[in-house]
Amino acid sequence: MLIDVDGTRLLTDPVLRRRVGPLARHGSPPAAAIAHNLDAVLISHLHHDHADLGSLRRFGRETRLLVPPGSRGFFEHRGFRAVTELAPGEASHVGALEVVAVEASHDGGSRRLAKDSGAIGFLIRGSSRVYFAGDTDLFDGMAELDPELDLALLPIWGWGPSIGAGHLNPKRAAQAAALLSPRLAVPIHWGTLYPFGLRRLRPGPMRAPALEFAHQMRQLAPHVEARVLTPGESTSLA
Repeated sequence: MLIDVDGTRLLTDPVLRRRVGPLARHGSPPAAAIAHNLDAVLISHLHHDHADLGSLRRFGRETRLLVPPGSRGFFEHRGFRAVTELAPGEASHVGALEVVAVEASHDGGSRRLAKDSGAIGFLIRGSSRVYFAGDTDLFDGMAELDPELDLALLPIWGWGPSIGAGHLNPKRAAQAAALLSPRLAVPIHWGTLYPFGLRRLRPGPMRAPALEFAHQMRQLAPHVEARVLTPGESTSLA
C-alpha cells in the first residue's frame, strides 16, 4: 500500500516484482511512479512476501526503512543505510507524520542475521490516522490502538489456498474492524500473489476473500464503511 498523508509518502511491505520464489503476481505490476519521492518504507516482518529484497533495492540504499525489532542488522548487512528499528510502542517522525509501531500477533520470520526478529503493525498519525496491520491475528488491546482511526488496512488472506495461525481471515478481519471502529476499512493481502500454476486448479482465494469480507462487515461492523479495492486501485479519505 502507498499511503500519502499530509504530503508524506509511505510504502508498506512492497513487492514490486512479478515473482517471489514460487509465488507469481497476478495482475499488472505497480506503476513505476509508486517508488518515486518516498519518505519511508514500512516493513512489518521478514517473511519474503513482506520483506522482498529485490523490490527494496529498487529504491536505493539511502531510502529510509522502518523495520521490526531484531531486523536492523539484516537490512544494514545488505547495504541499507537509513534503517530505524521500532518495537511496539516506539515511534519515529517521518515528514509531517508520526509513525508508531504496534503489536502484531504473527511469526516475525527467521532470516540470516535476524533469527529472532519480531512482527509489528504501524499507526500513522497526521491530519488523518491510518492503521496498517501487516500480518496479524486478533490480539488483546486491538480495540485500544487508536480511538480516532480514519482508515484500517486489514489483511484478509495470505498467498496460498489456505492460511494458518497468525492471520486474519475475512470474518476475523471484520471482527478486527468492529474492535478498531475506523471510519473506513480496506482489505489487503489478497488476490495478488499466488503459487505459480495453482490458480487454474484452485482459483477461489484470488477473489472470494474480498467478497466474504464485505459480507462479514455488513454483519459484524455495519458502522464501518468497507471499501474493497482491486489490486492496483486507489482511493481517497476525503
